[in-house]
Amino acid sequence: MSVTSGKTRPSLTQEILSHLGLANKTAAWGTLGTLRTFLSFSVDKDVQRLLRAIAGQGVDCSAIMGVLTNRTREQRQLICRAFQERTQQNSGPAEDVALEILATRSASHLQECLMVYKQNFQVEAEEDIKSETSDILQELLLALAKGVRDRYSGIIDYNLVEQDVQALKQAEAPSTEGTWVLIFTQRNLEHLIRVFDQYQRCTGHELEKTVQNRFHGDAQAALLSLASVIKNTPLYFADKLHQALQDIKPNYQVLMRILISRSETDLLSIRAEFKKKFGKSLYSSLQDAVKGDCRSALLALCRGEDI
Repeated sequence: MSVTSGKTRPSLTQEILSHLGLANKTAAWGTLGTLRTFLSFSVDKDVQRLLRAIAGQGVDCSAIMGVLTNRTREQRQLICRAFQERTQQNSGPAEDVALEILATRSASHLQECLMVYKQNFQVEAEEDIKSETSDILQELLLALAKGVRDRYSGIIDYNLVEQDVQALKQAEAPSTEGTWVLIFTQRNLEHLIRVFDQYQRCTGHELEKTVQNRFHGDAQAALLSLASVIKNTPLYFADKLHQALQDIKPNYQVLMRILISRSETDLLSIRAEFKKKFGKSLYSSLQDAVKGDCRSALLALCRGEDI
């Protein structure tokens, strides 16, 4: 689903800059990200490098990649703001990312994303959701946008797990969609994993099968995507990256969005899940499928081969 569409196709630099706010943790050596703080960082110097790189008849892609793939999220946000102030250009939004962003970002970072959305498009994201979606899909997105998912306290409430399982078993009749929205969008992920496991033990089949039988269209797709995020977020992104690489022309927007947004959080885990499921490393897959200016940037973000 595309909540808002840009009128013009952004340049490579604008495309990358448009995704800079999507990561939710500062890079630090020892995390599962692939980037760490660039110690000799200077906003003015980096903006000047970018401006020189895009000036004239040719584009210095290596200079652009050197800046944008070696800075942390906070550093890149500063570059983005300064660059936009200098060029007076607004980057268009990524397509089909509303559910992904709402479902995979922390509450604090989600609020940051929503604030930037309003600044860029002069409208609340919730208003666009209301105008372009309906029924349970709209309820799901609006609930996720509130960022009220429970935080895991370290204590498992097994009584609540059983209550949620029974509630979902009874929510297969019409007019019970609210139960699905509440449980899928408000419970913490550790709790939901146990709900999924207990549901399968009680019914003999996975919860996803019930979703497929109970819902259709966008609502079904949204709930299945949420289930994938809940069960294994790195695998969810590995699947999306693999799908983006399968077409004759790779989906560069998806590739850039995921690699940039996850490079400071869990890209190493995503790489491991990719290799485990598809038998080929993400790095090699990018080398084989991606051509042109994006290739160097994506490989730099991926960082290395998985043997």
